[in-house]
Amino acid sequence: MTKAVRYDNESISALKGADRVRLRPSVIFGSDDLNGCQHSFFEILSNSIDEARAGFGHKITVTRFQDGSLSVEDEGRGVPVDFNENEQRYNWELVYCELYAGGKYDQNGINYEFSLGLNGLGACATQYASRYFEVEVVRDGYLYQLNFERGENIGGLIKTETNRRKTGTIQRWLPDDDVFTEIFIPKSYFEDVLQKQAIVNPGVKFIFIDKTDQTTTEFVYPEGILGYINEINSETPLTEGYLFSGEGSGKDRKDKEEYKVHAEIAFAFNNETNLLSYYHNSSWLEHGGSPDRAVRNAFVAEFDREIKERDKYKNGETKIVFSDIEDSLILMINSFSSFTSYANQTKKAINNRFIQQFLTRLIREKLQIWFIEKHDIAEKVIDQILINKRSRENAEKQRLNIRKKLMGTVDNMSNRVRNFVDCKSKDVNKRELYIVEGNSALGSVKMARDSEYQGVIPVRGKILNCLKASYNQIFNSDIIVDLLKILGCGVEIHSKHNRILSDFDLKKLRWDKIIICTDADVDGFQIRTLILTMLYRLTPTLINEGKVYIAESPLFEITHTLKGLEKTYFAYTEQEKNEILENLKNGRVHLQRSKGLGENEPEMMWQTTMNPETRRLIQVMPEDKERMFNTFNLLLGDNLAGRKQYIADHGHEYMDMLDVV
Repeated sequence: MTKAVRYDNESISALKGADRVRLRPSVIFGSDDLNGCQHSFFEILSNSIDEARAGFGHKITVTRFQDGSLSVEDEGRGVPVDFNENEQRYNWELVYCELYAGGKYDQNGINYEFSLGLNGLGACATQYASRYFEVEVVRDGYLYQLNFERGENIGGLIKTETNRRKTGTIQRWLPDDDVFTEIFIPKSYFEDVLQKQAIVNPGVKFIFIDKTDQTTTEFVYPEGILGYINEINSETPLTEGYLFSGEGSGKDRKDKEEYKVHAEIAFAFNNETNLLSYYHNSSWLEHGGSPDRAVRNAFVAEFDREIKERDKYKNGETKIVFSDIEDSLILMINSFSSFTSYANQTKKAINNRFIQQFLTRLIREKLQIWFIEKHDIAEKVIDQILINKRSRENAEKQRLNIRKKLMGTVDNMSNRVRNFVDCKSKDVNKRELYIVEGNSALGSVKMARDSEYQGVIPVRGKILNCLKASYNQIFNSDIIVDLLKILGCGVEIHSKHNRILSDFDLKKLRWDKIIICTDADVDGFQIRTLILTMLYRLTPTLINEGKVYIAESPLFEITHTLKGLEKTYFAYTEQEKNEILENLKNGRVHLQRSKGLGENEPEMMWQTTMNPETRRLIQVMPEDKERMFNTFNLLLGDNLAGRKQYIADHGHEYMDMLDVV
């Protein structure tokens, strides 16, 4: 029996001071590995870039020392660290010891109209995550010095008069290996980051001094993104580089504050090279977000319109898709806004609705001008895009023909598999397949899903136990064969009964994630287990490669009403339910068991099981092959004596679960 643990008012605690970062670095930096350590460096660099872009200093020097420590030196105004009358505290405490404090929260953009280090976390978070952190500031005729060790200030603020005329800040620190699993950032990272920042901050010189190999490298791009586009486009160009810009102001929603947006966009077309790169407030958007959606929408719309106007489509020919343009497009966007909705603190994507609308409108307007001004050049580009399109379609036809020979007539899954609902995206790295319980759940999931990358296939009833069924039974089961057709990767067994499915090839898998989504009851658990058993016997590599997931469904829906405001919570376990109820002291609380998936509203389905930001996925991974084999064989295979003994020894441990479901 599990020993009871006391859980009362004294059980709740809060992290304080440096522990807020040191014990949970992934919350701030995205991870506690090398990526997180690199992001902690970028937070410090960001502040210097903001100063340079605001017009204070045009040189930033980054140094990597042999012990792994780093320094960033700028020629800006110098971080204010003296006493702050408004806050009645020293500014160094606010900047280096207080999360969400800094000089970038003024609503009018007095200090920084467009800020990269927007969230007020960088200097403090990096300081907290360092073994030591040293600061030198020159401003107002004084030299200010600070020293920290593992998040604690040593010696207070040292202030001395100085004759130095040049203001600026030097920060040197050693990332703490008690916080990060890896602290030695490779040279290639600095070269890549500093080159990118030089590109999007024209005229600012970035110097990288590497003390480990005694080299110094400089990065500066006077022409900014156009200079970089021309550099990439220097070989096999189809067009020359083209630059345009625009600015505007708007709101993400009617009740939100208005903010400013400025953007520069440079593009060229090339016969062999392509590139899509987005920067916002100087931060590289690895995952794009709003700018990427704007580019795709605008370029497809305008090129499709122009192709129709020039009568370049053949009779009955389908319209172009963005990949046809992307194959020859070199494009970079350097945008700025006074308010930014980042996907998270790591700033790898932005979600601003107005920025997407603004960029879409700007690109479409400028492309229309480009088509007029560059009429003959545009004709060549259109011809190349149509070549890309027709080559893609011919290659697809060839692929389907070859596959048809290898797999019979199962090439068109969306038409041949009953009730299968495909997604729009063809990018396997984004596609997710939800395997759901029955047609009723199919309806709810279909309405709740993101049709861009989430497909759905229902399981009609309970499938065979593939550990006990013969190959003849397995390959005569429409449910199993349909599931395997949708997966697309074939099977890892050889049998004369398999007349349809090809040999296993992981590269043919159509999905990045295979997500089993069943009701949180006994029947749902059994269906989930049988699907896992099927995958274990027929496609075990999918489990070994971490492609299989379980979507947790909530057991309870808790509605809390306080002062007329209603909020809904979802609990996935009895323990979570109890914790939520204990925290809802005031107001009216309504508790109910969650319905089956088929009865849920689409909004609830999206929030609890399908939205990547809020859902709970369990990745199915074997601890080792032998243990996985023994467990499946014990619970579902032919080891009847072992199963009886297991139930006798452990059956009582599952009684509470049966009561819950």
